[in-house]
Amino acid sequence: MRAAVVHQFGQPLTIEDRPIPDPGPGQITVRMEASGLCHTDIHAAHGDWPVKPSPPFIPGHEGVGIVHATGDGVTSVAVGDRVALPWLGYACGTCKHCQTGWETLCLKQRNTGYSVDGCYAEYFLAEAAYAAGVPAGIDPAEAAPLTCAGVTTFKAVKVGNVRPADLVAISGIGGHGHLALQYAKIFGGTVAAIDVTDEKLQLAKDLGTDIVIDARTEDPAAVLQSHGGADVAVGLAVDDKSSPPPTPGFAAAAGWCWWLCPPLAR
Repeated sequence: MRAAVVHQFGQPLTIEDRPIPDPGPGQITVRMEASGLCHTDIHAAHGDWPVKPSPPFIPGHEGVGIVHATGDGVTSVAVGDRVALPWLGYACGTCKHCQTGWETLCLKQRNTGYSVDGCYAEYFLAEAAYAAGVPAGIDPAEAAPLTCAGVTTFKAVKVGNVRPADLVAISGIGGHGHLALQYAKIFGGTVAAIDVTDEKLQLAKDLGTDIVIDARTEDPAAVLQSHGGADVAVGLAVDDKSSPPPTPGFAAAAGWCWWLCPPLAR
């Protein structure tokens, strides 16, 4: 199979031939159809973080593909199924973090495209328990980003404990924020979308947000207070003007934190 490999931090990836991996017990080999490019993959290839991956390695953690082979004991998926492969490639499932819904803090976690080879290859080895099924009819290229941006923002909305009628302030309606907006609506929240660009504010309107706040001309905190104050705030903006200051009584959920906060598996 062909794979894009990092041999040296900060240098271009090389395309080379590698053997198709054979699945071990509990594992699957997936024939890749599509993979997103996350900025984390760039950080990995540049060795930007204190705990670095070990070259040579294959980056990529937003993969969608067809199950090519299964290892012993795999019953959750079968050959021919379409699956998505996320950043969290493995967690032990038995530690306190895993058993309380914080598997992203598991000290034994393995991270796709970082501590284990990732999706920038024609075939990919995965733990079957961490491969999510992709419903029929979804374009693989559209499904791929949901394994990172989608999971990140879903975790933020989930941790924020969004309930029907909660006012949810989403700061930054970009690659993450537009997904957070849709999740919050599905959870039953009333959504206030905050941004500083016309196209993002229009996107928020198109996605059915309830309140649009242009932080260039409005004070987000004042607008939110006029609606009774936010119950949950999800911060996804890169511009400070888009982020309202904390006020008593609401939950703040930084979308990026679900996987950036834990120590990366060595």
